[in-house]
Amino acid sequence: MEMIPYHQTYSSEEDYQTHHLHQASTSLYSQQSLPSVPSPTSQPHHLLTSHHHCIATLKGHNSYVSSLALRGKFMYTGSSDKEIRCWKRTNLSSDHDHESVTDSSVIAGKGAVKSLLVSTDTIFSAHQDHKIRVWKIDDHETHNQKFTHTATLPTLSDRASKLLIPKNHVEIRRHKTSTWVHHVDTVSALALSSDESFLYSVSWDRTLKIWRTTDFKCLESVRLAHDDAINAVALSDDGHVYTGSADKKIKVWRKSHGEKKHSLVATLENHDSGVNALALSTDGSVLYSGACDRSILVWEKDEGGNMELAGALRGHAKSILCLAVVSDLVCSGSADKTVRIWRGIQKSYSCLTVLEGHEGPIKCLAVASDRCSPSDASSSYLLYTATNKPPTRTKGRQYSADYKKRKEPKVTKK
Repeated sequence: MEMIPYHQTYSSEEDYQTHHLHQASTSLYSQQSLPSVPSPTSQPHHLLTSHHHCIATLKGHNSYVSSLALRGKFMYTGSSDKEIRCWKRTNLSSDHDHESVTDSSVIAGKGAVKSLLVSTDTIFSAHQDHKIRVWKIDDHETHNQKFTHTATLPTLSDRASKLLIPKNHVEIRRHKTSTWVHHVDTVSALALSSDESFLYSVSWDRTLKIWRTTDFKCLESVRLAHDDAINAVALSDDGHVYTGSADKKIKVWRKSHGEKKHSLVATLENHDSGVNALALSTDGSVLYSGACDRSILVWEKDEGGNMELAGALRGHAKSILCLAVVSDLVCSGSADKTVRIWRGIQKSYSCLTVLEGHEGPIKCLAVASDRCSPSDASSSYLLYTATNKPPTRTKGRQYSADYKKRKEPKVTKK
């Protein structure tokens, strides 16, 4: 397992200091993995240079980490060894060398953890055994958190109420049926509405399901939402739901006012292979999609509120596996064992740096503001990443990076 809190600072200064980037064979320049799609990237000589160093190492899981989530002072990680662990983020410091900075709190689940979502006082975990599990966080501001398993979705009452009514049964494979509230394959991703009232789940069974968080009742199931496994889901505050699939498509769903069910409003088709990751900008006006075609496509809302393709961010040598967005930064993790940090200004993007040294594909990442940063004149962030390399063969790394930036000339999109 590798998990990397990556400390980044960039500020707006007129002075520009030249520094050699430790990039080995990796280039910051855009590569033509989707030549038919224009690239909105500018060249790295418009950027300030960077340097980074190891902060800490996190150890604890006995198998590879498949998901992570941040909430307040804590980080939660889920792994293929069916465990969810809690880490105190304030333990991480660049002033000390950490070999192990893990809290003792461990939740034992059933089935490999595929996705984690943390709300105010609840953890939602998606599993390979087709289930979603709900955990109550007790004393969530204390050092030693306690967790209580409160529900498994679908709940027993939800299943029982649907079981005896024939119309609630759907065919899942030849000569076999199940009630529509069940996922019948790996639950791959979760998303929560902004008011935390509704939980959205997607699965390799090609369905999108919506759950009410007050009683965990399944309210809706969109059957055959895609032609292949669904790998990602993202929600915008205006009610749009985005799903990404191995069928190369991104679909946009919305429940209109007064309607009981979501309907398909758009299909975005420009990737050459399966979509693995989705991320939205803070205001929901830009959608980023990462796929096996090695590209991150940038979709922007037009005046009519529809997503239109703006371009592609290229540079990774293998599949894009995960994405995270904060402020004007886009972070991407890839099967090529690198993390790239992109910055978008006035619809023009530049690759700020490439993080190398991981010993396995970057399966998941998360980014958050560094409130402990001593600099008042800069924006500082911590980036956490994890690989799916078995822990007996990996070495964790954590980095700190500083950016000094001069004013960039305006670069227009080709």
